[in-house]
Amino acid sequence: MRVTVKLDSFDRAGSSAYAVLWLDRETRRWSREGHDTIELPSWGMLRSAADGTGICGAERDWTILLLKGLTLESAGPLEGAQGKAEYRAEEATALEVGRWHVQCVDRDAIQAEHEVFADDQDEAWTYLELRR
Repeated sequence: MRVTVKLDSFDRAGSSAYAVLWLDRETRRWSREGHDTIELPSWGMLRSAADGTGICGAERDWTILLLKGLTLESAGPLEGAQGKAEYRAEEATALEVGRWHVQCVDRDAIQAEHEVFADDQDEAWTYLELRR
C-alpha cells in the first residue's frame, strides 16, 4: 500500500510552503515527490511511534517529521484523513507545527518508473529498527 500525504500550514513557513510524500507501508520507506520551502531529504525510513508515524532520513536515526495520529498499521489511513505535523529541519532546531492530510491511498502494488529505493539500504533499516 502506498499513501500520498501533503504537508502544509507550517508556523514560520510562507503560505506556499508544502511537501508531498509517498509512504510505502510494505518497505517502511518514504520518498519526497514535491516540495517548496519545507526541506526534507529525497527519501528515508518510516518509524512507528506511539502517537503517529515518524519520518526519518535515510542516514539519520532521529525523527525529522512526526505525522501525529497517522497510522500505517492494519487497514491504514483513509483518503482525506488529516492531523498535525511536527517538523524539525535539524535535530537541535525548534519544532515547527503544520498539517498533514492524506491525498490518496493506493492499495495495489506499484512499481515506480524511477525507483528511489533501488539501492539496498537494509543495513540502515536494520539500524533504525534496533533503535526503536
